[in-house]
Amino acid sequence: MSTEGVDTSRRRFLTLATTGMGVVGGAAVVWPFLASLRPSAKAQAAGAPVTVDLTAVEPGQKLSVTWRGKAVWVVRRTPEMVASLDKVTADLTDPESKSSLQPAYVKGAGRSIKPDVLVTIGNCTHLGCIPTFRPEHPAPDIHPHWEGGFFCPCHGSKFDLAGRVYKGSPAPVNLVIPPHRFASDLSVVIGEDQA
Repeated sequence: MSTEGVDTSRRRFLTLATTGMGVVGGAAVVWPFLASLRPSAKAQAAGAPVTVDLTAVEPGQKLSVTWRGKAVWVVRRTPEMVASLDKVTADLTDPESKSSLQPAYVKGAGRSIKPDVLVTIGNCTHLGCIPTFRPEHPAPDIHPHWEGGFFCPCHGSKFDLAGRVYKGSPAPVNLVIPPHRFASDLSVVIGEDQA
């Protein structure tokens, strides 16, 4: 077979054009599949860190935010609230928080980075109910030595102002402390560990 009179440049162009169209068509099929494997914007936002501005939270107040679908409480404790933490130690199941899951940087009675700011998951560790914030004291209807804290109305679990569980409560462990850090004196980032 003779190749005389055959336009090889045209053949080369048609081969390249067909190959190029095949690549584009293959990418058009594969791209949506690969894009479907990425987490959705809603899923990414659900796990993203949350920044909380504390300027509007007065000392003695609690602010609730949502992080990863859970209620997270940020409590600005007054100096009196911080001082009350040592008064209830004898009434607590785990006053040193040795059995609780919490970041290593929140040790001590206050279970916090800064003494005046508590950051905790707002679910009872018994069955996941939402305790109420009860900062008033005394409150003999809750506990004879109540200095303020959180009371779970579902089954009666009691936690102090550091989220430590009282003896005799159905809750087995203290409230969970999420990873968090301070971006500034009055700004806390929930969901990121302290450097």
